[in-house]
Amino acid sequence: MRLLDRYLLREFLVPLGYCLGGFLVFWLTFDLFTEMGNFQRNQLRAGDIAEYYFVKAPEILVVVVPIGLLLALLYALTSHARHHELTAIRAAGLTLWRMALPYFAVASLAGGALFLMNEFLVPEGAERAERILHRWSSSDTNAADRQWLRSVDFENQRDRHAWHIGAYHLDTFEMRKVHVGWVLEDGSRRTMDAERAVRTNDAWMFFDVQLLTLPTGGSEAQAAIRKPTHTEPELTETPRLIQSEIKISRLDSIKTAKKAQLGVREIRDYLELHPQLDAKRRDLLRTTLHSRFAAPWTCVVVVLISLPFGAASGRRNAFVGVASSVFIVFAFYVCNELCLSLGGRGEVPPWLAAWATNLLFGGAGAVMTQRTR
Repeated sequence: MRLLDRYLLREFLVPLGYCLGGFLVFWLTFDLFTEMGNFQRNQLRAGDIAEYYFVKAPEILVVVVPIGLLLALLYALTSHARHHELTAIRAAGLTLWRMALPYFAVASLAGGALFLMNEFLVPEGAERAERILHRWSSSDTNAADRQWLRSVDFENQRDRHAWHIGAYHLDTFEMRKVHVGWVLEDGSRRTMDAERAVRTNDAWMFFDVQLLTLPTGGSEAQAAIRKPTHTEPELTETPRLIQSEIKISRLDSIKTAKKAQLGVREIRDYLELHPQLDAKRRDLLRTTLHSRFAAPWTCVVVVLISLPFGAASGRRNAFVGVASSVFIVFAFYVCNELCLSLGGRGEVPPWLAAWATNLLFGGAGAVMTQRTR
């Protein structure tokens, strides 16, 4: 790494640290005052509140990291331009693109980190935060009841399996009053009713089971078979797939899809198991899926946007770059939300809805950077 690269990184990373720290403190303070009444009603202690915000931190980082990158980079570039350092660098034979390599490296690392957080930490953090919030809010009996979800329907259209679960435990995956129907290879239909089912050794173990096979062609049904326990190898559905069904079945807009914090794997599994999904939900999920891949690239787009705004020659105050970031952030997020909304309603292709804002702002930034003197 060149001495120049180390210098540019140092002058960029210091304001970046301040920006991210400032955003987190601002968000923590604002949210704490907003939610204080809710915390008191649920009888949360100081340690519970600290744990709550710790598991929620990845969710806010996904939002503030691109904004922090933009703010810090505009500040650093404006400061360099004000002291004619960029002019000296370009006079030494380095292009603006070469000078920006350290910034692109940081943006790429940040984008990769955001993708991993979105996929693994944010969905789990949202669920853990909800459990922490209601940890002490009521009696142990009521708290235990909240872990049971009533009347769950799950359909695997790919394998033609249909489940109806009277009660499903969100933590242990235990089922009660289970009814499953599926089609056998010879075309006959089999149904199974069980009082209870648990997940063990990567398979479902059913208890107090009644099996009934309905042959094709109107033949008489075979006598029901009763078993105290039964394991059915054809039922390959996992707790992860069932919980994805629970989360996705509640979606009706891009806003609720974001709130549900769906991961890429969850969406892909759902689309694979539901090839005959209605157009409205399919467009919503595909738009959400593409947005999960497009979101990390926002960090790279931020660099493309910042270069022409921050590197323009002239003795400008460094806070001019900071002020510019306010308008850029507002325009970017308004455009992005509009495109995602159109994609979720099926008015534009899902891939275009998710990538349009990045392509528009990134392309404009690249053209303006090329013309910067």
